[in-house]
Order: sequence, then structure tokens, then C-alpha cells
Amino acid sequence: MTKLDSFKAAFVICLLVTVTESASTAQTLKTLVKFDGSNGAYANSILQARDGKLWGTTSGSGPSSCGTVFKMSPTGAFTTAITFSCDKHNNPDGYDPQGLIQGVDGDFYGVSFFGGFGSDDAGTVFKLTPKGVLTVLFSFAPDGSNGSGPVGSLVQGSDGDFYGTTYGGGTAFGYGTVFKITPKGVLTTLYQFDFTHGAQPYAGLAQGTDRNFYGTTYSGGAYGRGTVFKVNPKGTLTVLHSFGETSSDGASPVTPLTLGRDGDFYGATPYGGPDNDGTVFKIMPTGVFINLHDFSETDGRWPTTLVQATDGNFYGTTAYGGVNDADGTIFKMTAAGNLTTLHNFDGADGAGSFGLVQDTNGNFFGLTGVGGDLNCNPPTGCGTVFSFSVSLGPFVVLQPTFGKVGANITILGTNLTGATSVTFNGTEAKFTVVSKSEIKSVVPVGATTGKVNVSTPHGTLISNVKFRVTK
Repeated sequence: MTKLDSFKAAFVICLLVTVTESASTAQTLKTLVKFDGSNGAYANSILQARDGKLWGTTSGSGPSSCGTVFKMSPTGAFTTAITFSCDKHNNPDGYDPQGLIQGVDGDFYGVSFFGGFGSDDAGTVFKLTPKGVLTVLFSFAPDGSNGSGPVGSLVQGSDGDFYGTTYGGGTAFGYGTVFKITPKGVLTTLYQFDFTHGAQPYAGLAQGTDRNFYGTTYSGGAYGRGTVFKVNPKGTLTVLHSFGETSSDGASPVTPLTLGRDGDFYGATPYGGPDNDGTVFKIMPTGVFINLHDFSETDGRWPTTLVQATDGNFYGTTAYGGVNDADGTIFKMTAAGNLTTLHNFDGADGAGSFGLVQDTNGNFFGLTGVGGDLNCNPPTGCGTVFSFSVSLGPFVVLQPTFGKVGANITILGTNLTGATSVTFNGTEAKFTVVSKSEIKSVVPVGATTGKVNVSTPHGTLISNVKFRVTK
């Protein structure tokens, strides 16, 4: 069993003991799906796609399958897109899918931690069409020489290629890698971790406004408790921070970094702080590190998700803690670190949340790893999909969030039918309404960096981030 497997097993075992000890809490959350094994189990990623649906992955499903990709309407209408097989010796598609993203071409791209051609455990990179046709783009070598166990979600860089990390493998040290892969499946290993600069990255990467990629490692670094690093598209890596010098800066991050509106990165650690219940931190591209919040059981333990919403605040989840002492929380945090608990999971509505995304209708959608239908894998349950509202209004999302004049841009939203204008920081742009959830537009001549506005019969929708005009 790898260290990553041990980490997952410890999470499930801890919840197995505590998930049934529920108490009544104020319910501001709506459970949309309770996984029961037949429709998936142990969900681990979720995103909003161009078709207006929520797409995601589960790492388990039924007695003979090991993961699914699913899609769901905002009201909870649920469909399994594909199911991965558990057959280790005849499983070219891979199994245990991790994160999922939608590329600029409209197809989905993801990784599986295990499986692949000629291998029973090294993992794959795959492409999935919206109609459910899966293609394996790359299978990692059985000996782990080019990486083993890809984790988290890929990120599509400004060059059109995808970038990601593996938890293990590499010819030099076996501590994991950073890789680049083209949409056609040509993979290049950019960096092999050597423990000194970090080891065992547990999450994917985030691209900064400087076009470099930023990420974290679970272990290694100056004190052996993980790092925050920067790596450029050519593979030159710089350690920005090593965790563990003091207990207050956290330890062993397992969640991806979030690029804030201010150009800095925000992240979380499951350990560290005065009570060793985890932290939330901010780190600048220059390496300046600021601890924002220390968790202390009642407001959660083991933060697992952090996203910046349209109101400028950060919203996130914890796997444990809260008033029920085990089932986890949803929280809101200001950019200065002031934290408010919004919801305490009680087992019946899920436990151990591992995902959260803000939909363009303004609401949040998220996942819990266990809980829900406690008849599934008794007594833990197999997890849920939920919606959560804090009364934020609708907005639009840009894919990608940068581009030069003349570039094609996809705009995602809600109720876009009948849109009358699209402007890039005030400059009118040509556009075509594809569906009620998608608009195609072109960056107009004279456009400058700023928000994108879409005028519709229901009002004006503003992008959640600024569109960055590049040369």
C-alpha cells in the first residue's frame, strides 16, 4: 500500500467510526444525490461544463468497478457517463479517476491513479467527449520511470497543453513528477522531485498570471513536511516555502492552490496550527507566506477545498470537525482570514466533503466522500452531491480567462438565450449564442484587461474574474 493509499484509508476508517454519531444542525444545504454504489461512490471532483450540467468523478462504484464519470443537472437529474473497470491486469482505460477539467476544445480531460496499457498501477491520462467516448492519451510506464499515480486535476496552460503531477515515480528518486502533455498525448516529464525540493505532490497545479505553474507537495522540503513550489513551462522549479519550520504554518498540503483576484495564491493544509487541525494560508508569487487561519475542531478539521466566490470571499470545506465533532463543515473566509462556519454536516447529509464549485447561477455545488445513504458500505455511506446557497447572484465564466485580440472565447452562464451584447472591459465584441448556457465570442480590437459583461433579457451578467488581454 502506498502512502497515498494509506492517507485515503485513514480518512475512511476515521469516518467509519464517527459518521453515525450525528446531531441536529441548521440545514441550509440541499442533498441532490446520495451515492449507493450502483451510481458511484466516494466522489472526488466536480465542475460546471458548457452544457450547463455538473460533471464529476467518483473513485468507486459497485463490487466490480473502480470509479465513474457522472453528469448532473443543477436540480439533481443524474446520469453516469462512463464506468471504469477494476481489472488490474486487463484495464487499459485505468481506474480510480481523479479530477476532471473541460478543455478549450469542449472535451473533458482527466487522469486515473491506477491502470493503463501494460501496467496495473501506474495510471493514465484520458480524454472524454461530452457524448461519453473515452480515449486514453497516455499510459504511465509500469516501472514508474515517467511518473506513477497522477493526482488531482490537469490544468490547461496558455500554450494549449495540459500540465499535471504524479504522486510517485520518476527515474531519479521516485518522489513524483511534474509533466506536460499535448492534447494529442505526447508527454514530457518536466521535473522529478528529489525530496529536497519536495516529494509526493497530492494535488494538481494552478497557473499564475506570470504563466508559471504553482503547486504543493505532501512531504519533503527543508523540514520534511511539504513545500509550495513554482515551476516554469520548461521545468525549472523553485521552492517558495517549506512547511514545518514552525507549527503555525501548517504541514503536508493535499489541496490545490487557488489563484486569488489579487494575483496571490491561497491554500490549505490538513495539519499544523496550535491544535494540529489544519490551516489556511496565502502565498505570493515572490514566496512571501502568510498564515490566515488555524482550525480548532469546532470550526472544522482537515480543510479540503478552497474557492474564491463572486463576492470576493473564500468558501471551503473540511473533512472533519464542526459541532458534530467528525463530519466536517462548510465555511466562509475573508481574504484577511476571518472565518465563519456556514454548515455542519451530520452524516445523513454527507460527511467528509472533498469538493466545492460555484455555479454560474450563483449557488455552490459540492461533494462529500462518505455519508448520505448509510446502507451503502454500512455504516459510512458512499457520499453525496449537494447544493448550497448564500444568496449570491448569477454571473458568467470565461474559458479561457486570457487571450489576444481575435482569440475565440467561450462564455458560460445561466439563461443566456436572447443575449443582446457582450463587452470586454467596455469594448463591444461579436458573439453567437450557442445555447442557454454557452456563448461564443471573439476578443475585439481595442479590448483591454477587465471584466466581461453580458447583457440578457434578465439583466447584465459580469464575469467572476477579469479577462486578461495578452500580446
